[in-house]
Amino acid sequence: SGHFHLGQDYEDSITFPAGNNRGSCVFVQTAVMRSGTTRDGRQQSRLLRGTENGFEVLSVNHAKGGEVRLDATITYTSDNEETAVAAHPSEDYDHEQFFSAYTPSDDDGCEIEYDQGTILEDAGADNVVCWWKLKCGRVLGVHEGMVVEYDESTLAPLGLVVAKDELAGRKVAVVDSGLDAECFMSEEVGMEGADCVDQDLMEQAVILYDDEGRVTVVQPNEDGSYWRKIVRNKMIRMKEVRREKAAKAFMKSNFGKEEVDLVSSWGPYVTTSGTAKNTGVQGLTLKK
Repeated sequence: SGHFHLGQDYEDSITFPAGNNRGSCVFVQTAVMRSGTTRDGRQQSRLLRGTENGFEVLSVNHAKGGEVRLDATITYTSDNEETAVAAHPSEDYDHEQFFSAYTPSDDDGCEIEYDQGTILEDAGADNVVCWWKLKCGRVLGVHEGMVVEYDESTLAPLGLVVAKDELAGRKVAVVDSGLDAECFMSEEVGMEGADCVDQDLMEQAVILYDDEGRVTVVQPNEDGSYWRKIVRNKMIRMKEVRREKAAKAFMKSNFGKEEVDLVSSWGPYVTTSGTAKNTGVQGLTLKK
């Protein structure tokens, strides 16, 4: 994916098998080729090249006339055994722009075991690294002053939940909030959720608060995840722009209007009422 718009000269641009239920998978980030879309000046893509015993992962540098660099070699040992993976060093990695996303593991000593209540006193402090499992199976953690959600199975980072500006000076609490009949998600590998087929998952509230009484409830998304979809899907936005252009063309061809007062209407939800009566937004789709 080119969504990061960052190059392939970073520490985590390739991640190799290292437990966490990844098997033999090698995760490879792909950059962008055009100068107009890169965020760090690098214009690169990936090339897979087959070999007698496996394949190679290479980087193609489009800013240097298609120069090729060998990044990793994957060798199949047999049909019934794990593959062998070798990373290849390069002077391209010798810079100060490294970024690294923390990935939890069951034996890293950073997991918070808790019943309920306050689990972090100063979550936004420097060098705080920890993670915890919710009773519904979701995994949250704190790293670099941010709350991040991790995949339940691989513990790979999914996305940002709470940014530094909102977490600074706050404490984190997790308390039960659901009904007694709800079900606790099993952690047994391969049986996650098996005990909860006919019951709702146990519900908890993730709370940020401070000594002045400012309280924020971190609500999950409708699908149960917590990571925030901050940037809207580009394909959806392109479709919306085309609809707006079609509306302008309609007004011009039918009424001769070159300039129109055009807005779009969509979510987010504007009420908690159980009966939806209005959809207008004051100052946007409704005149004040």
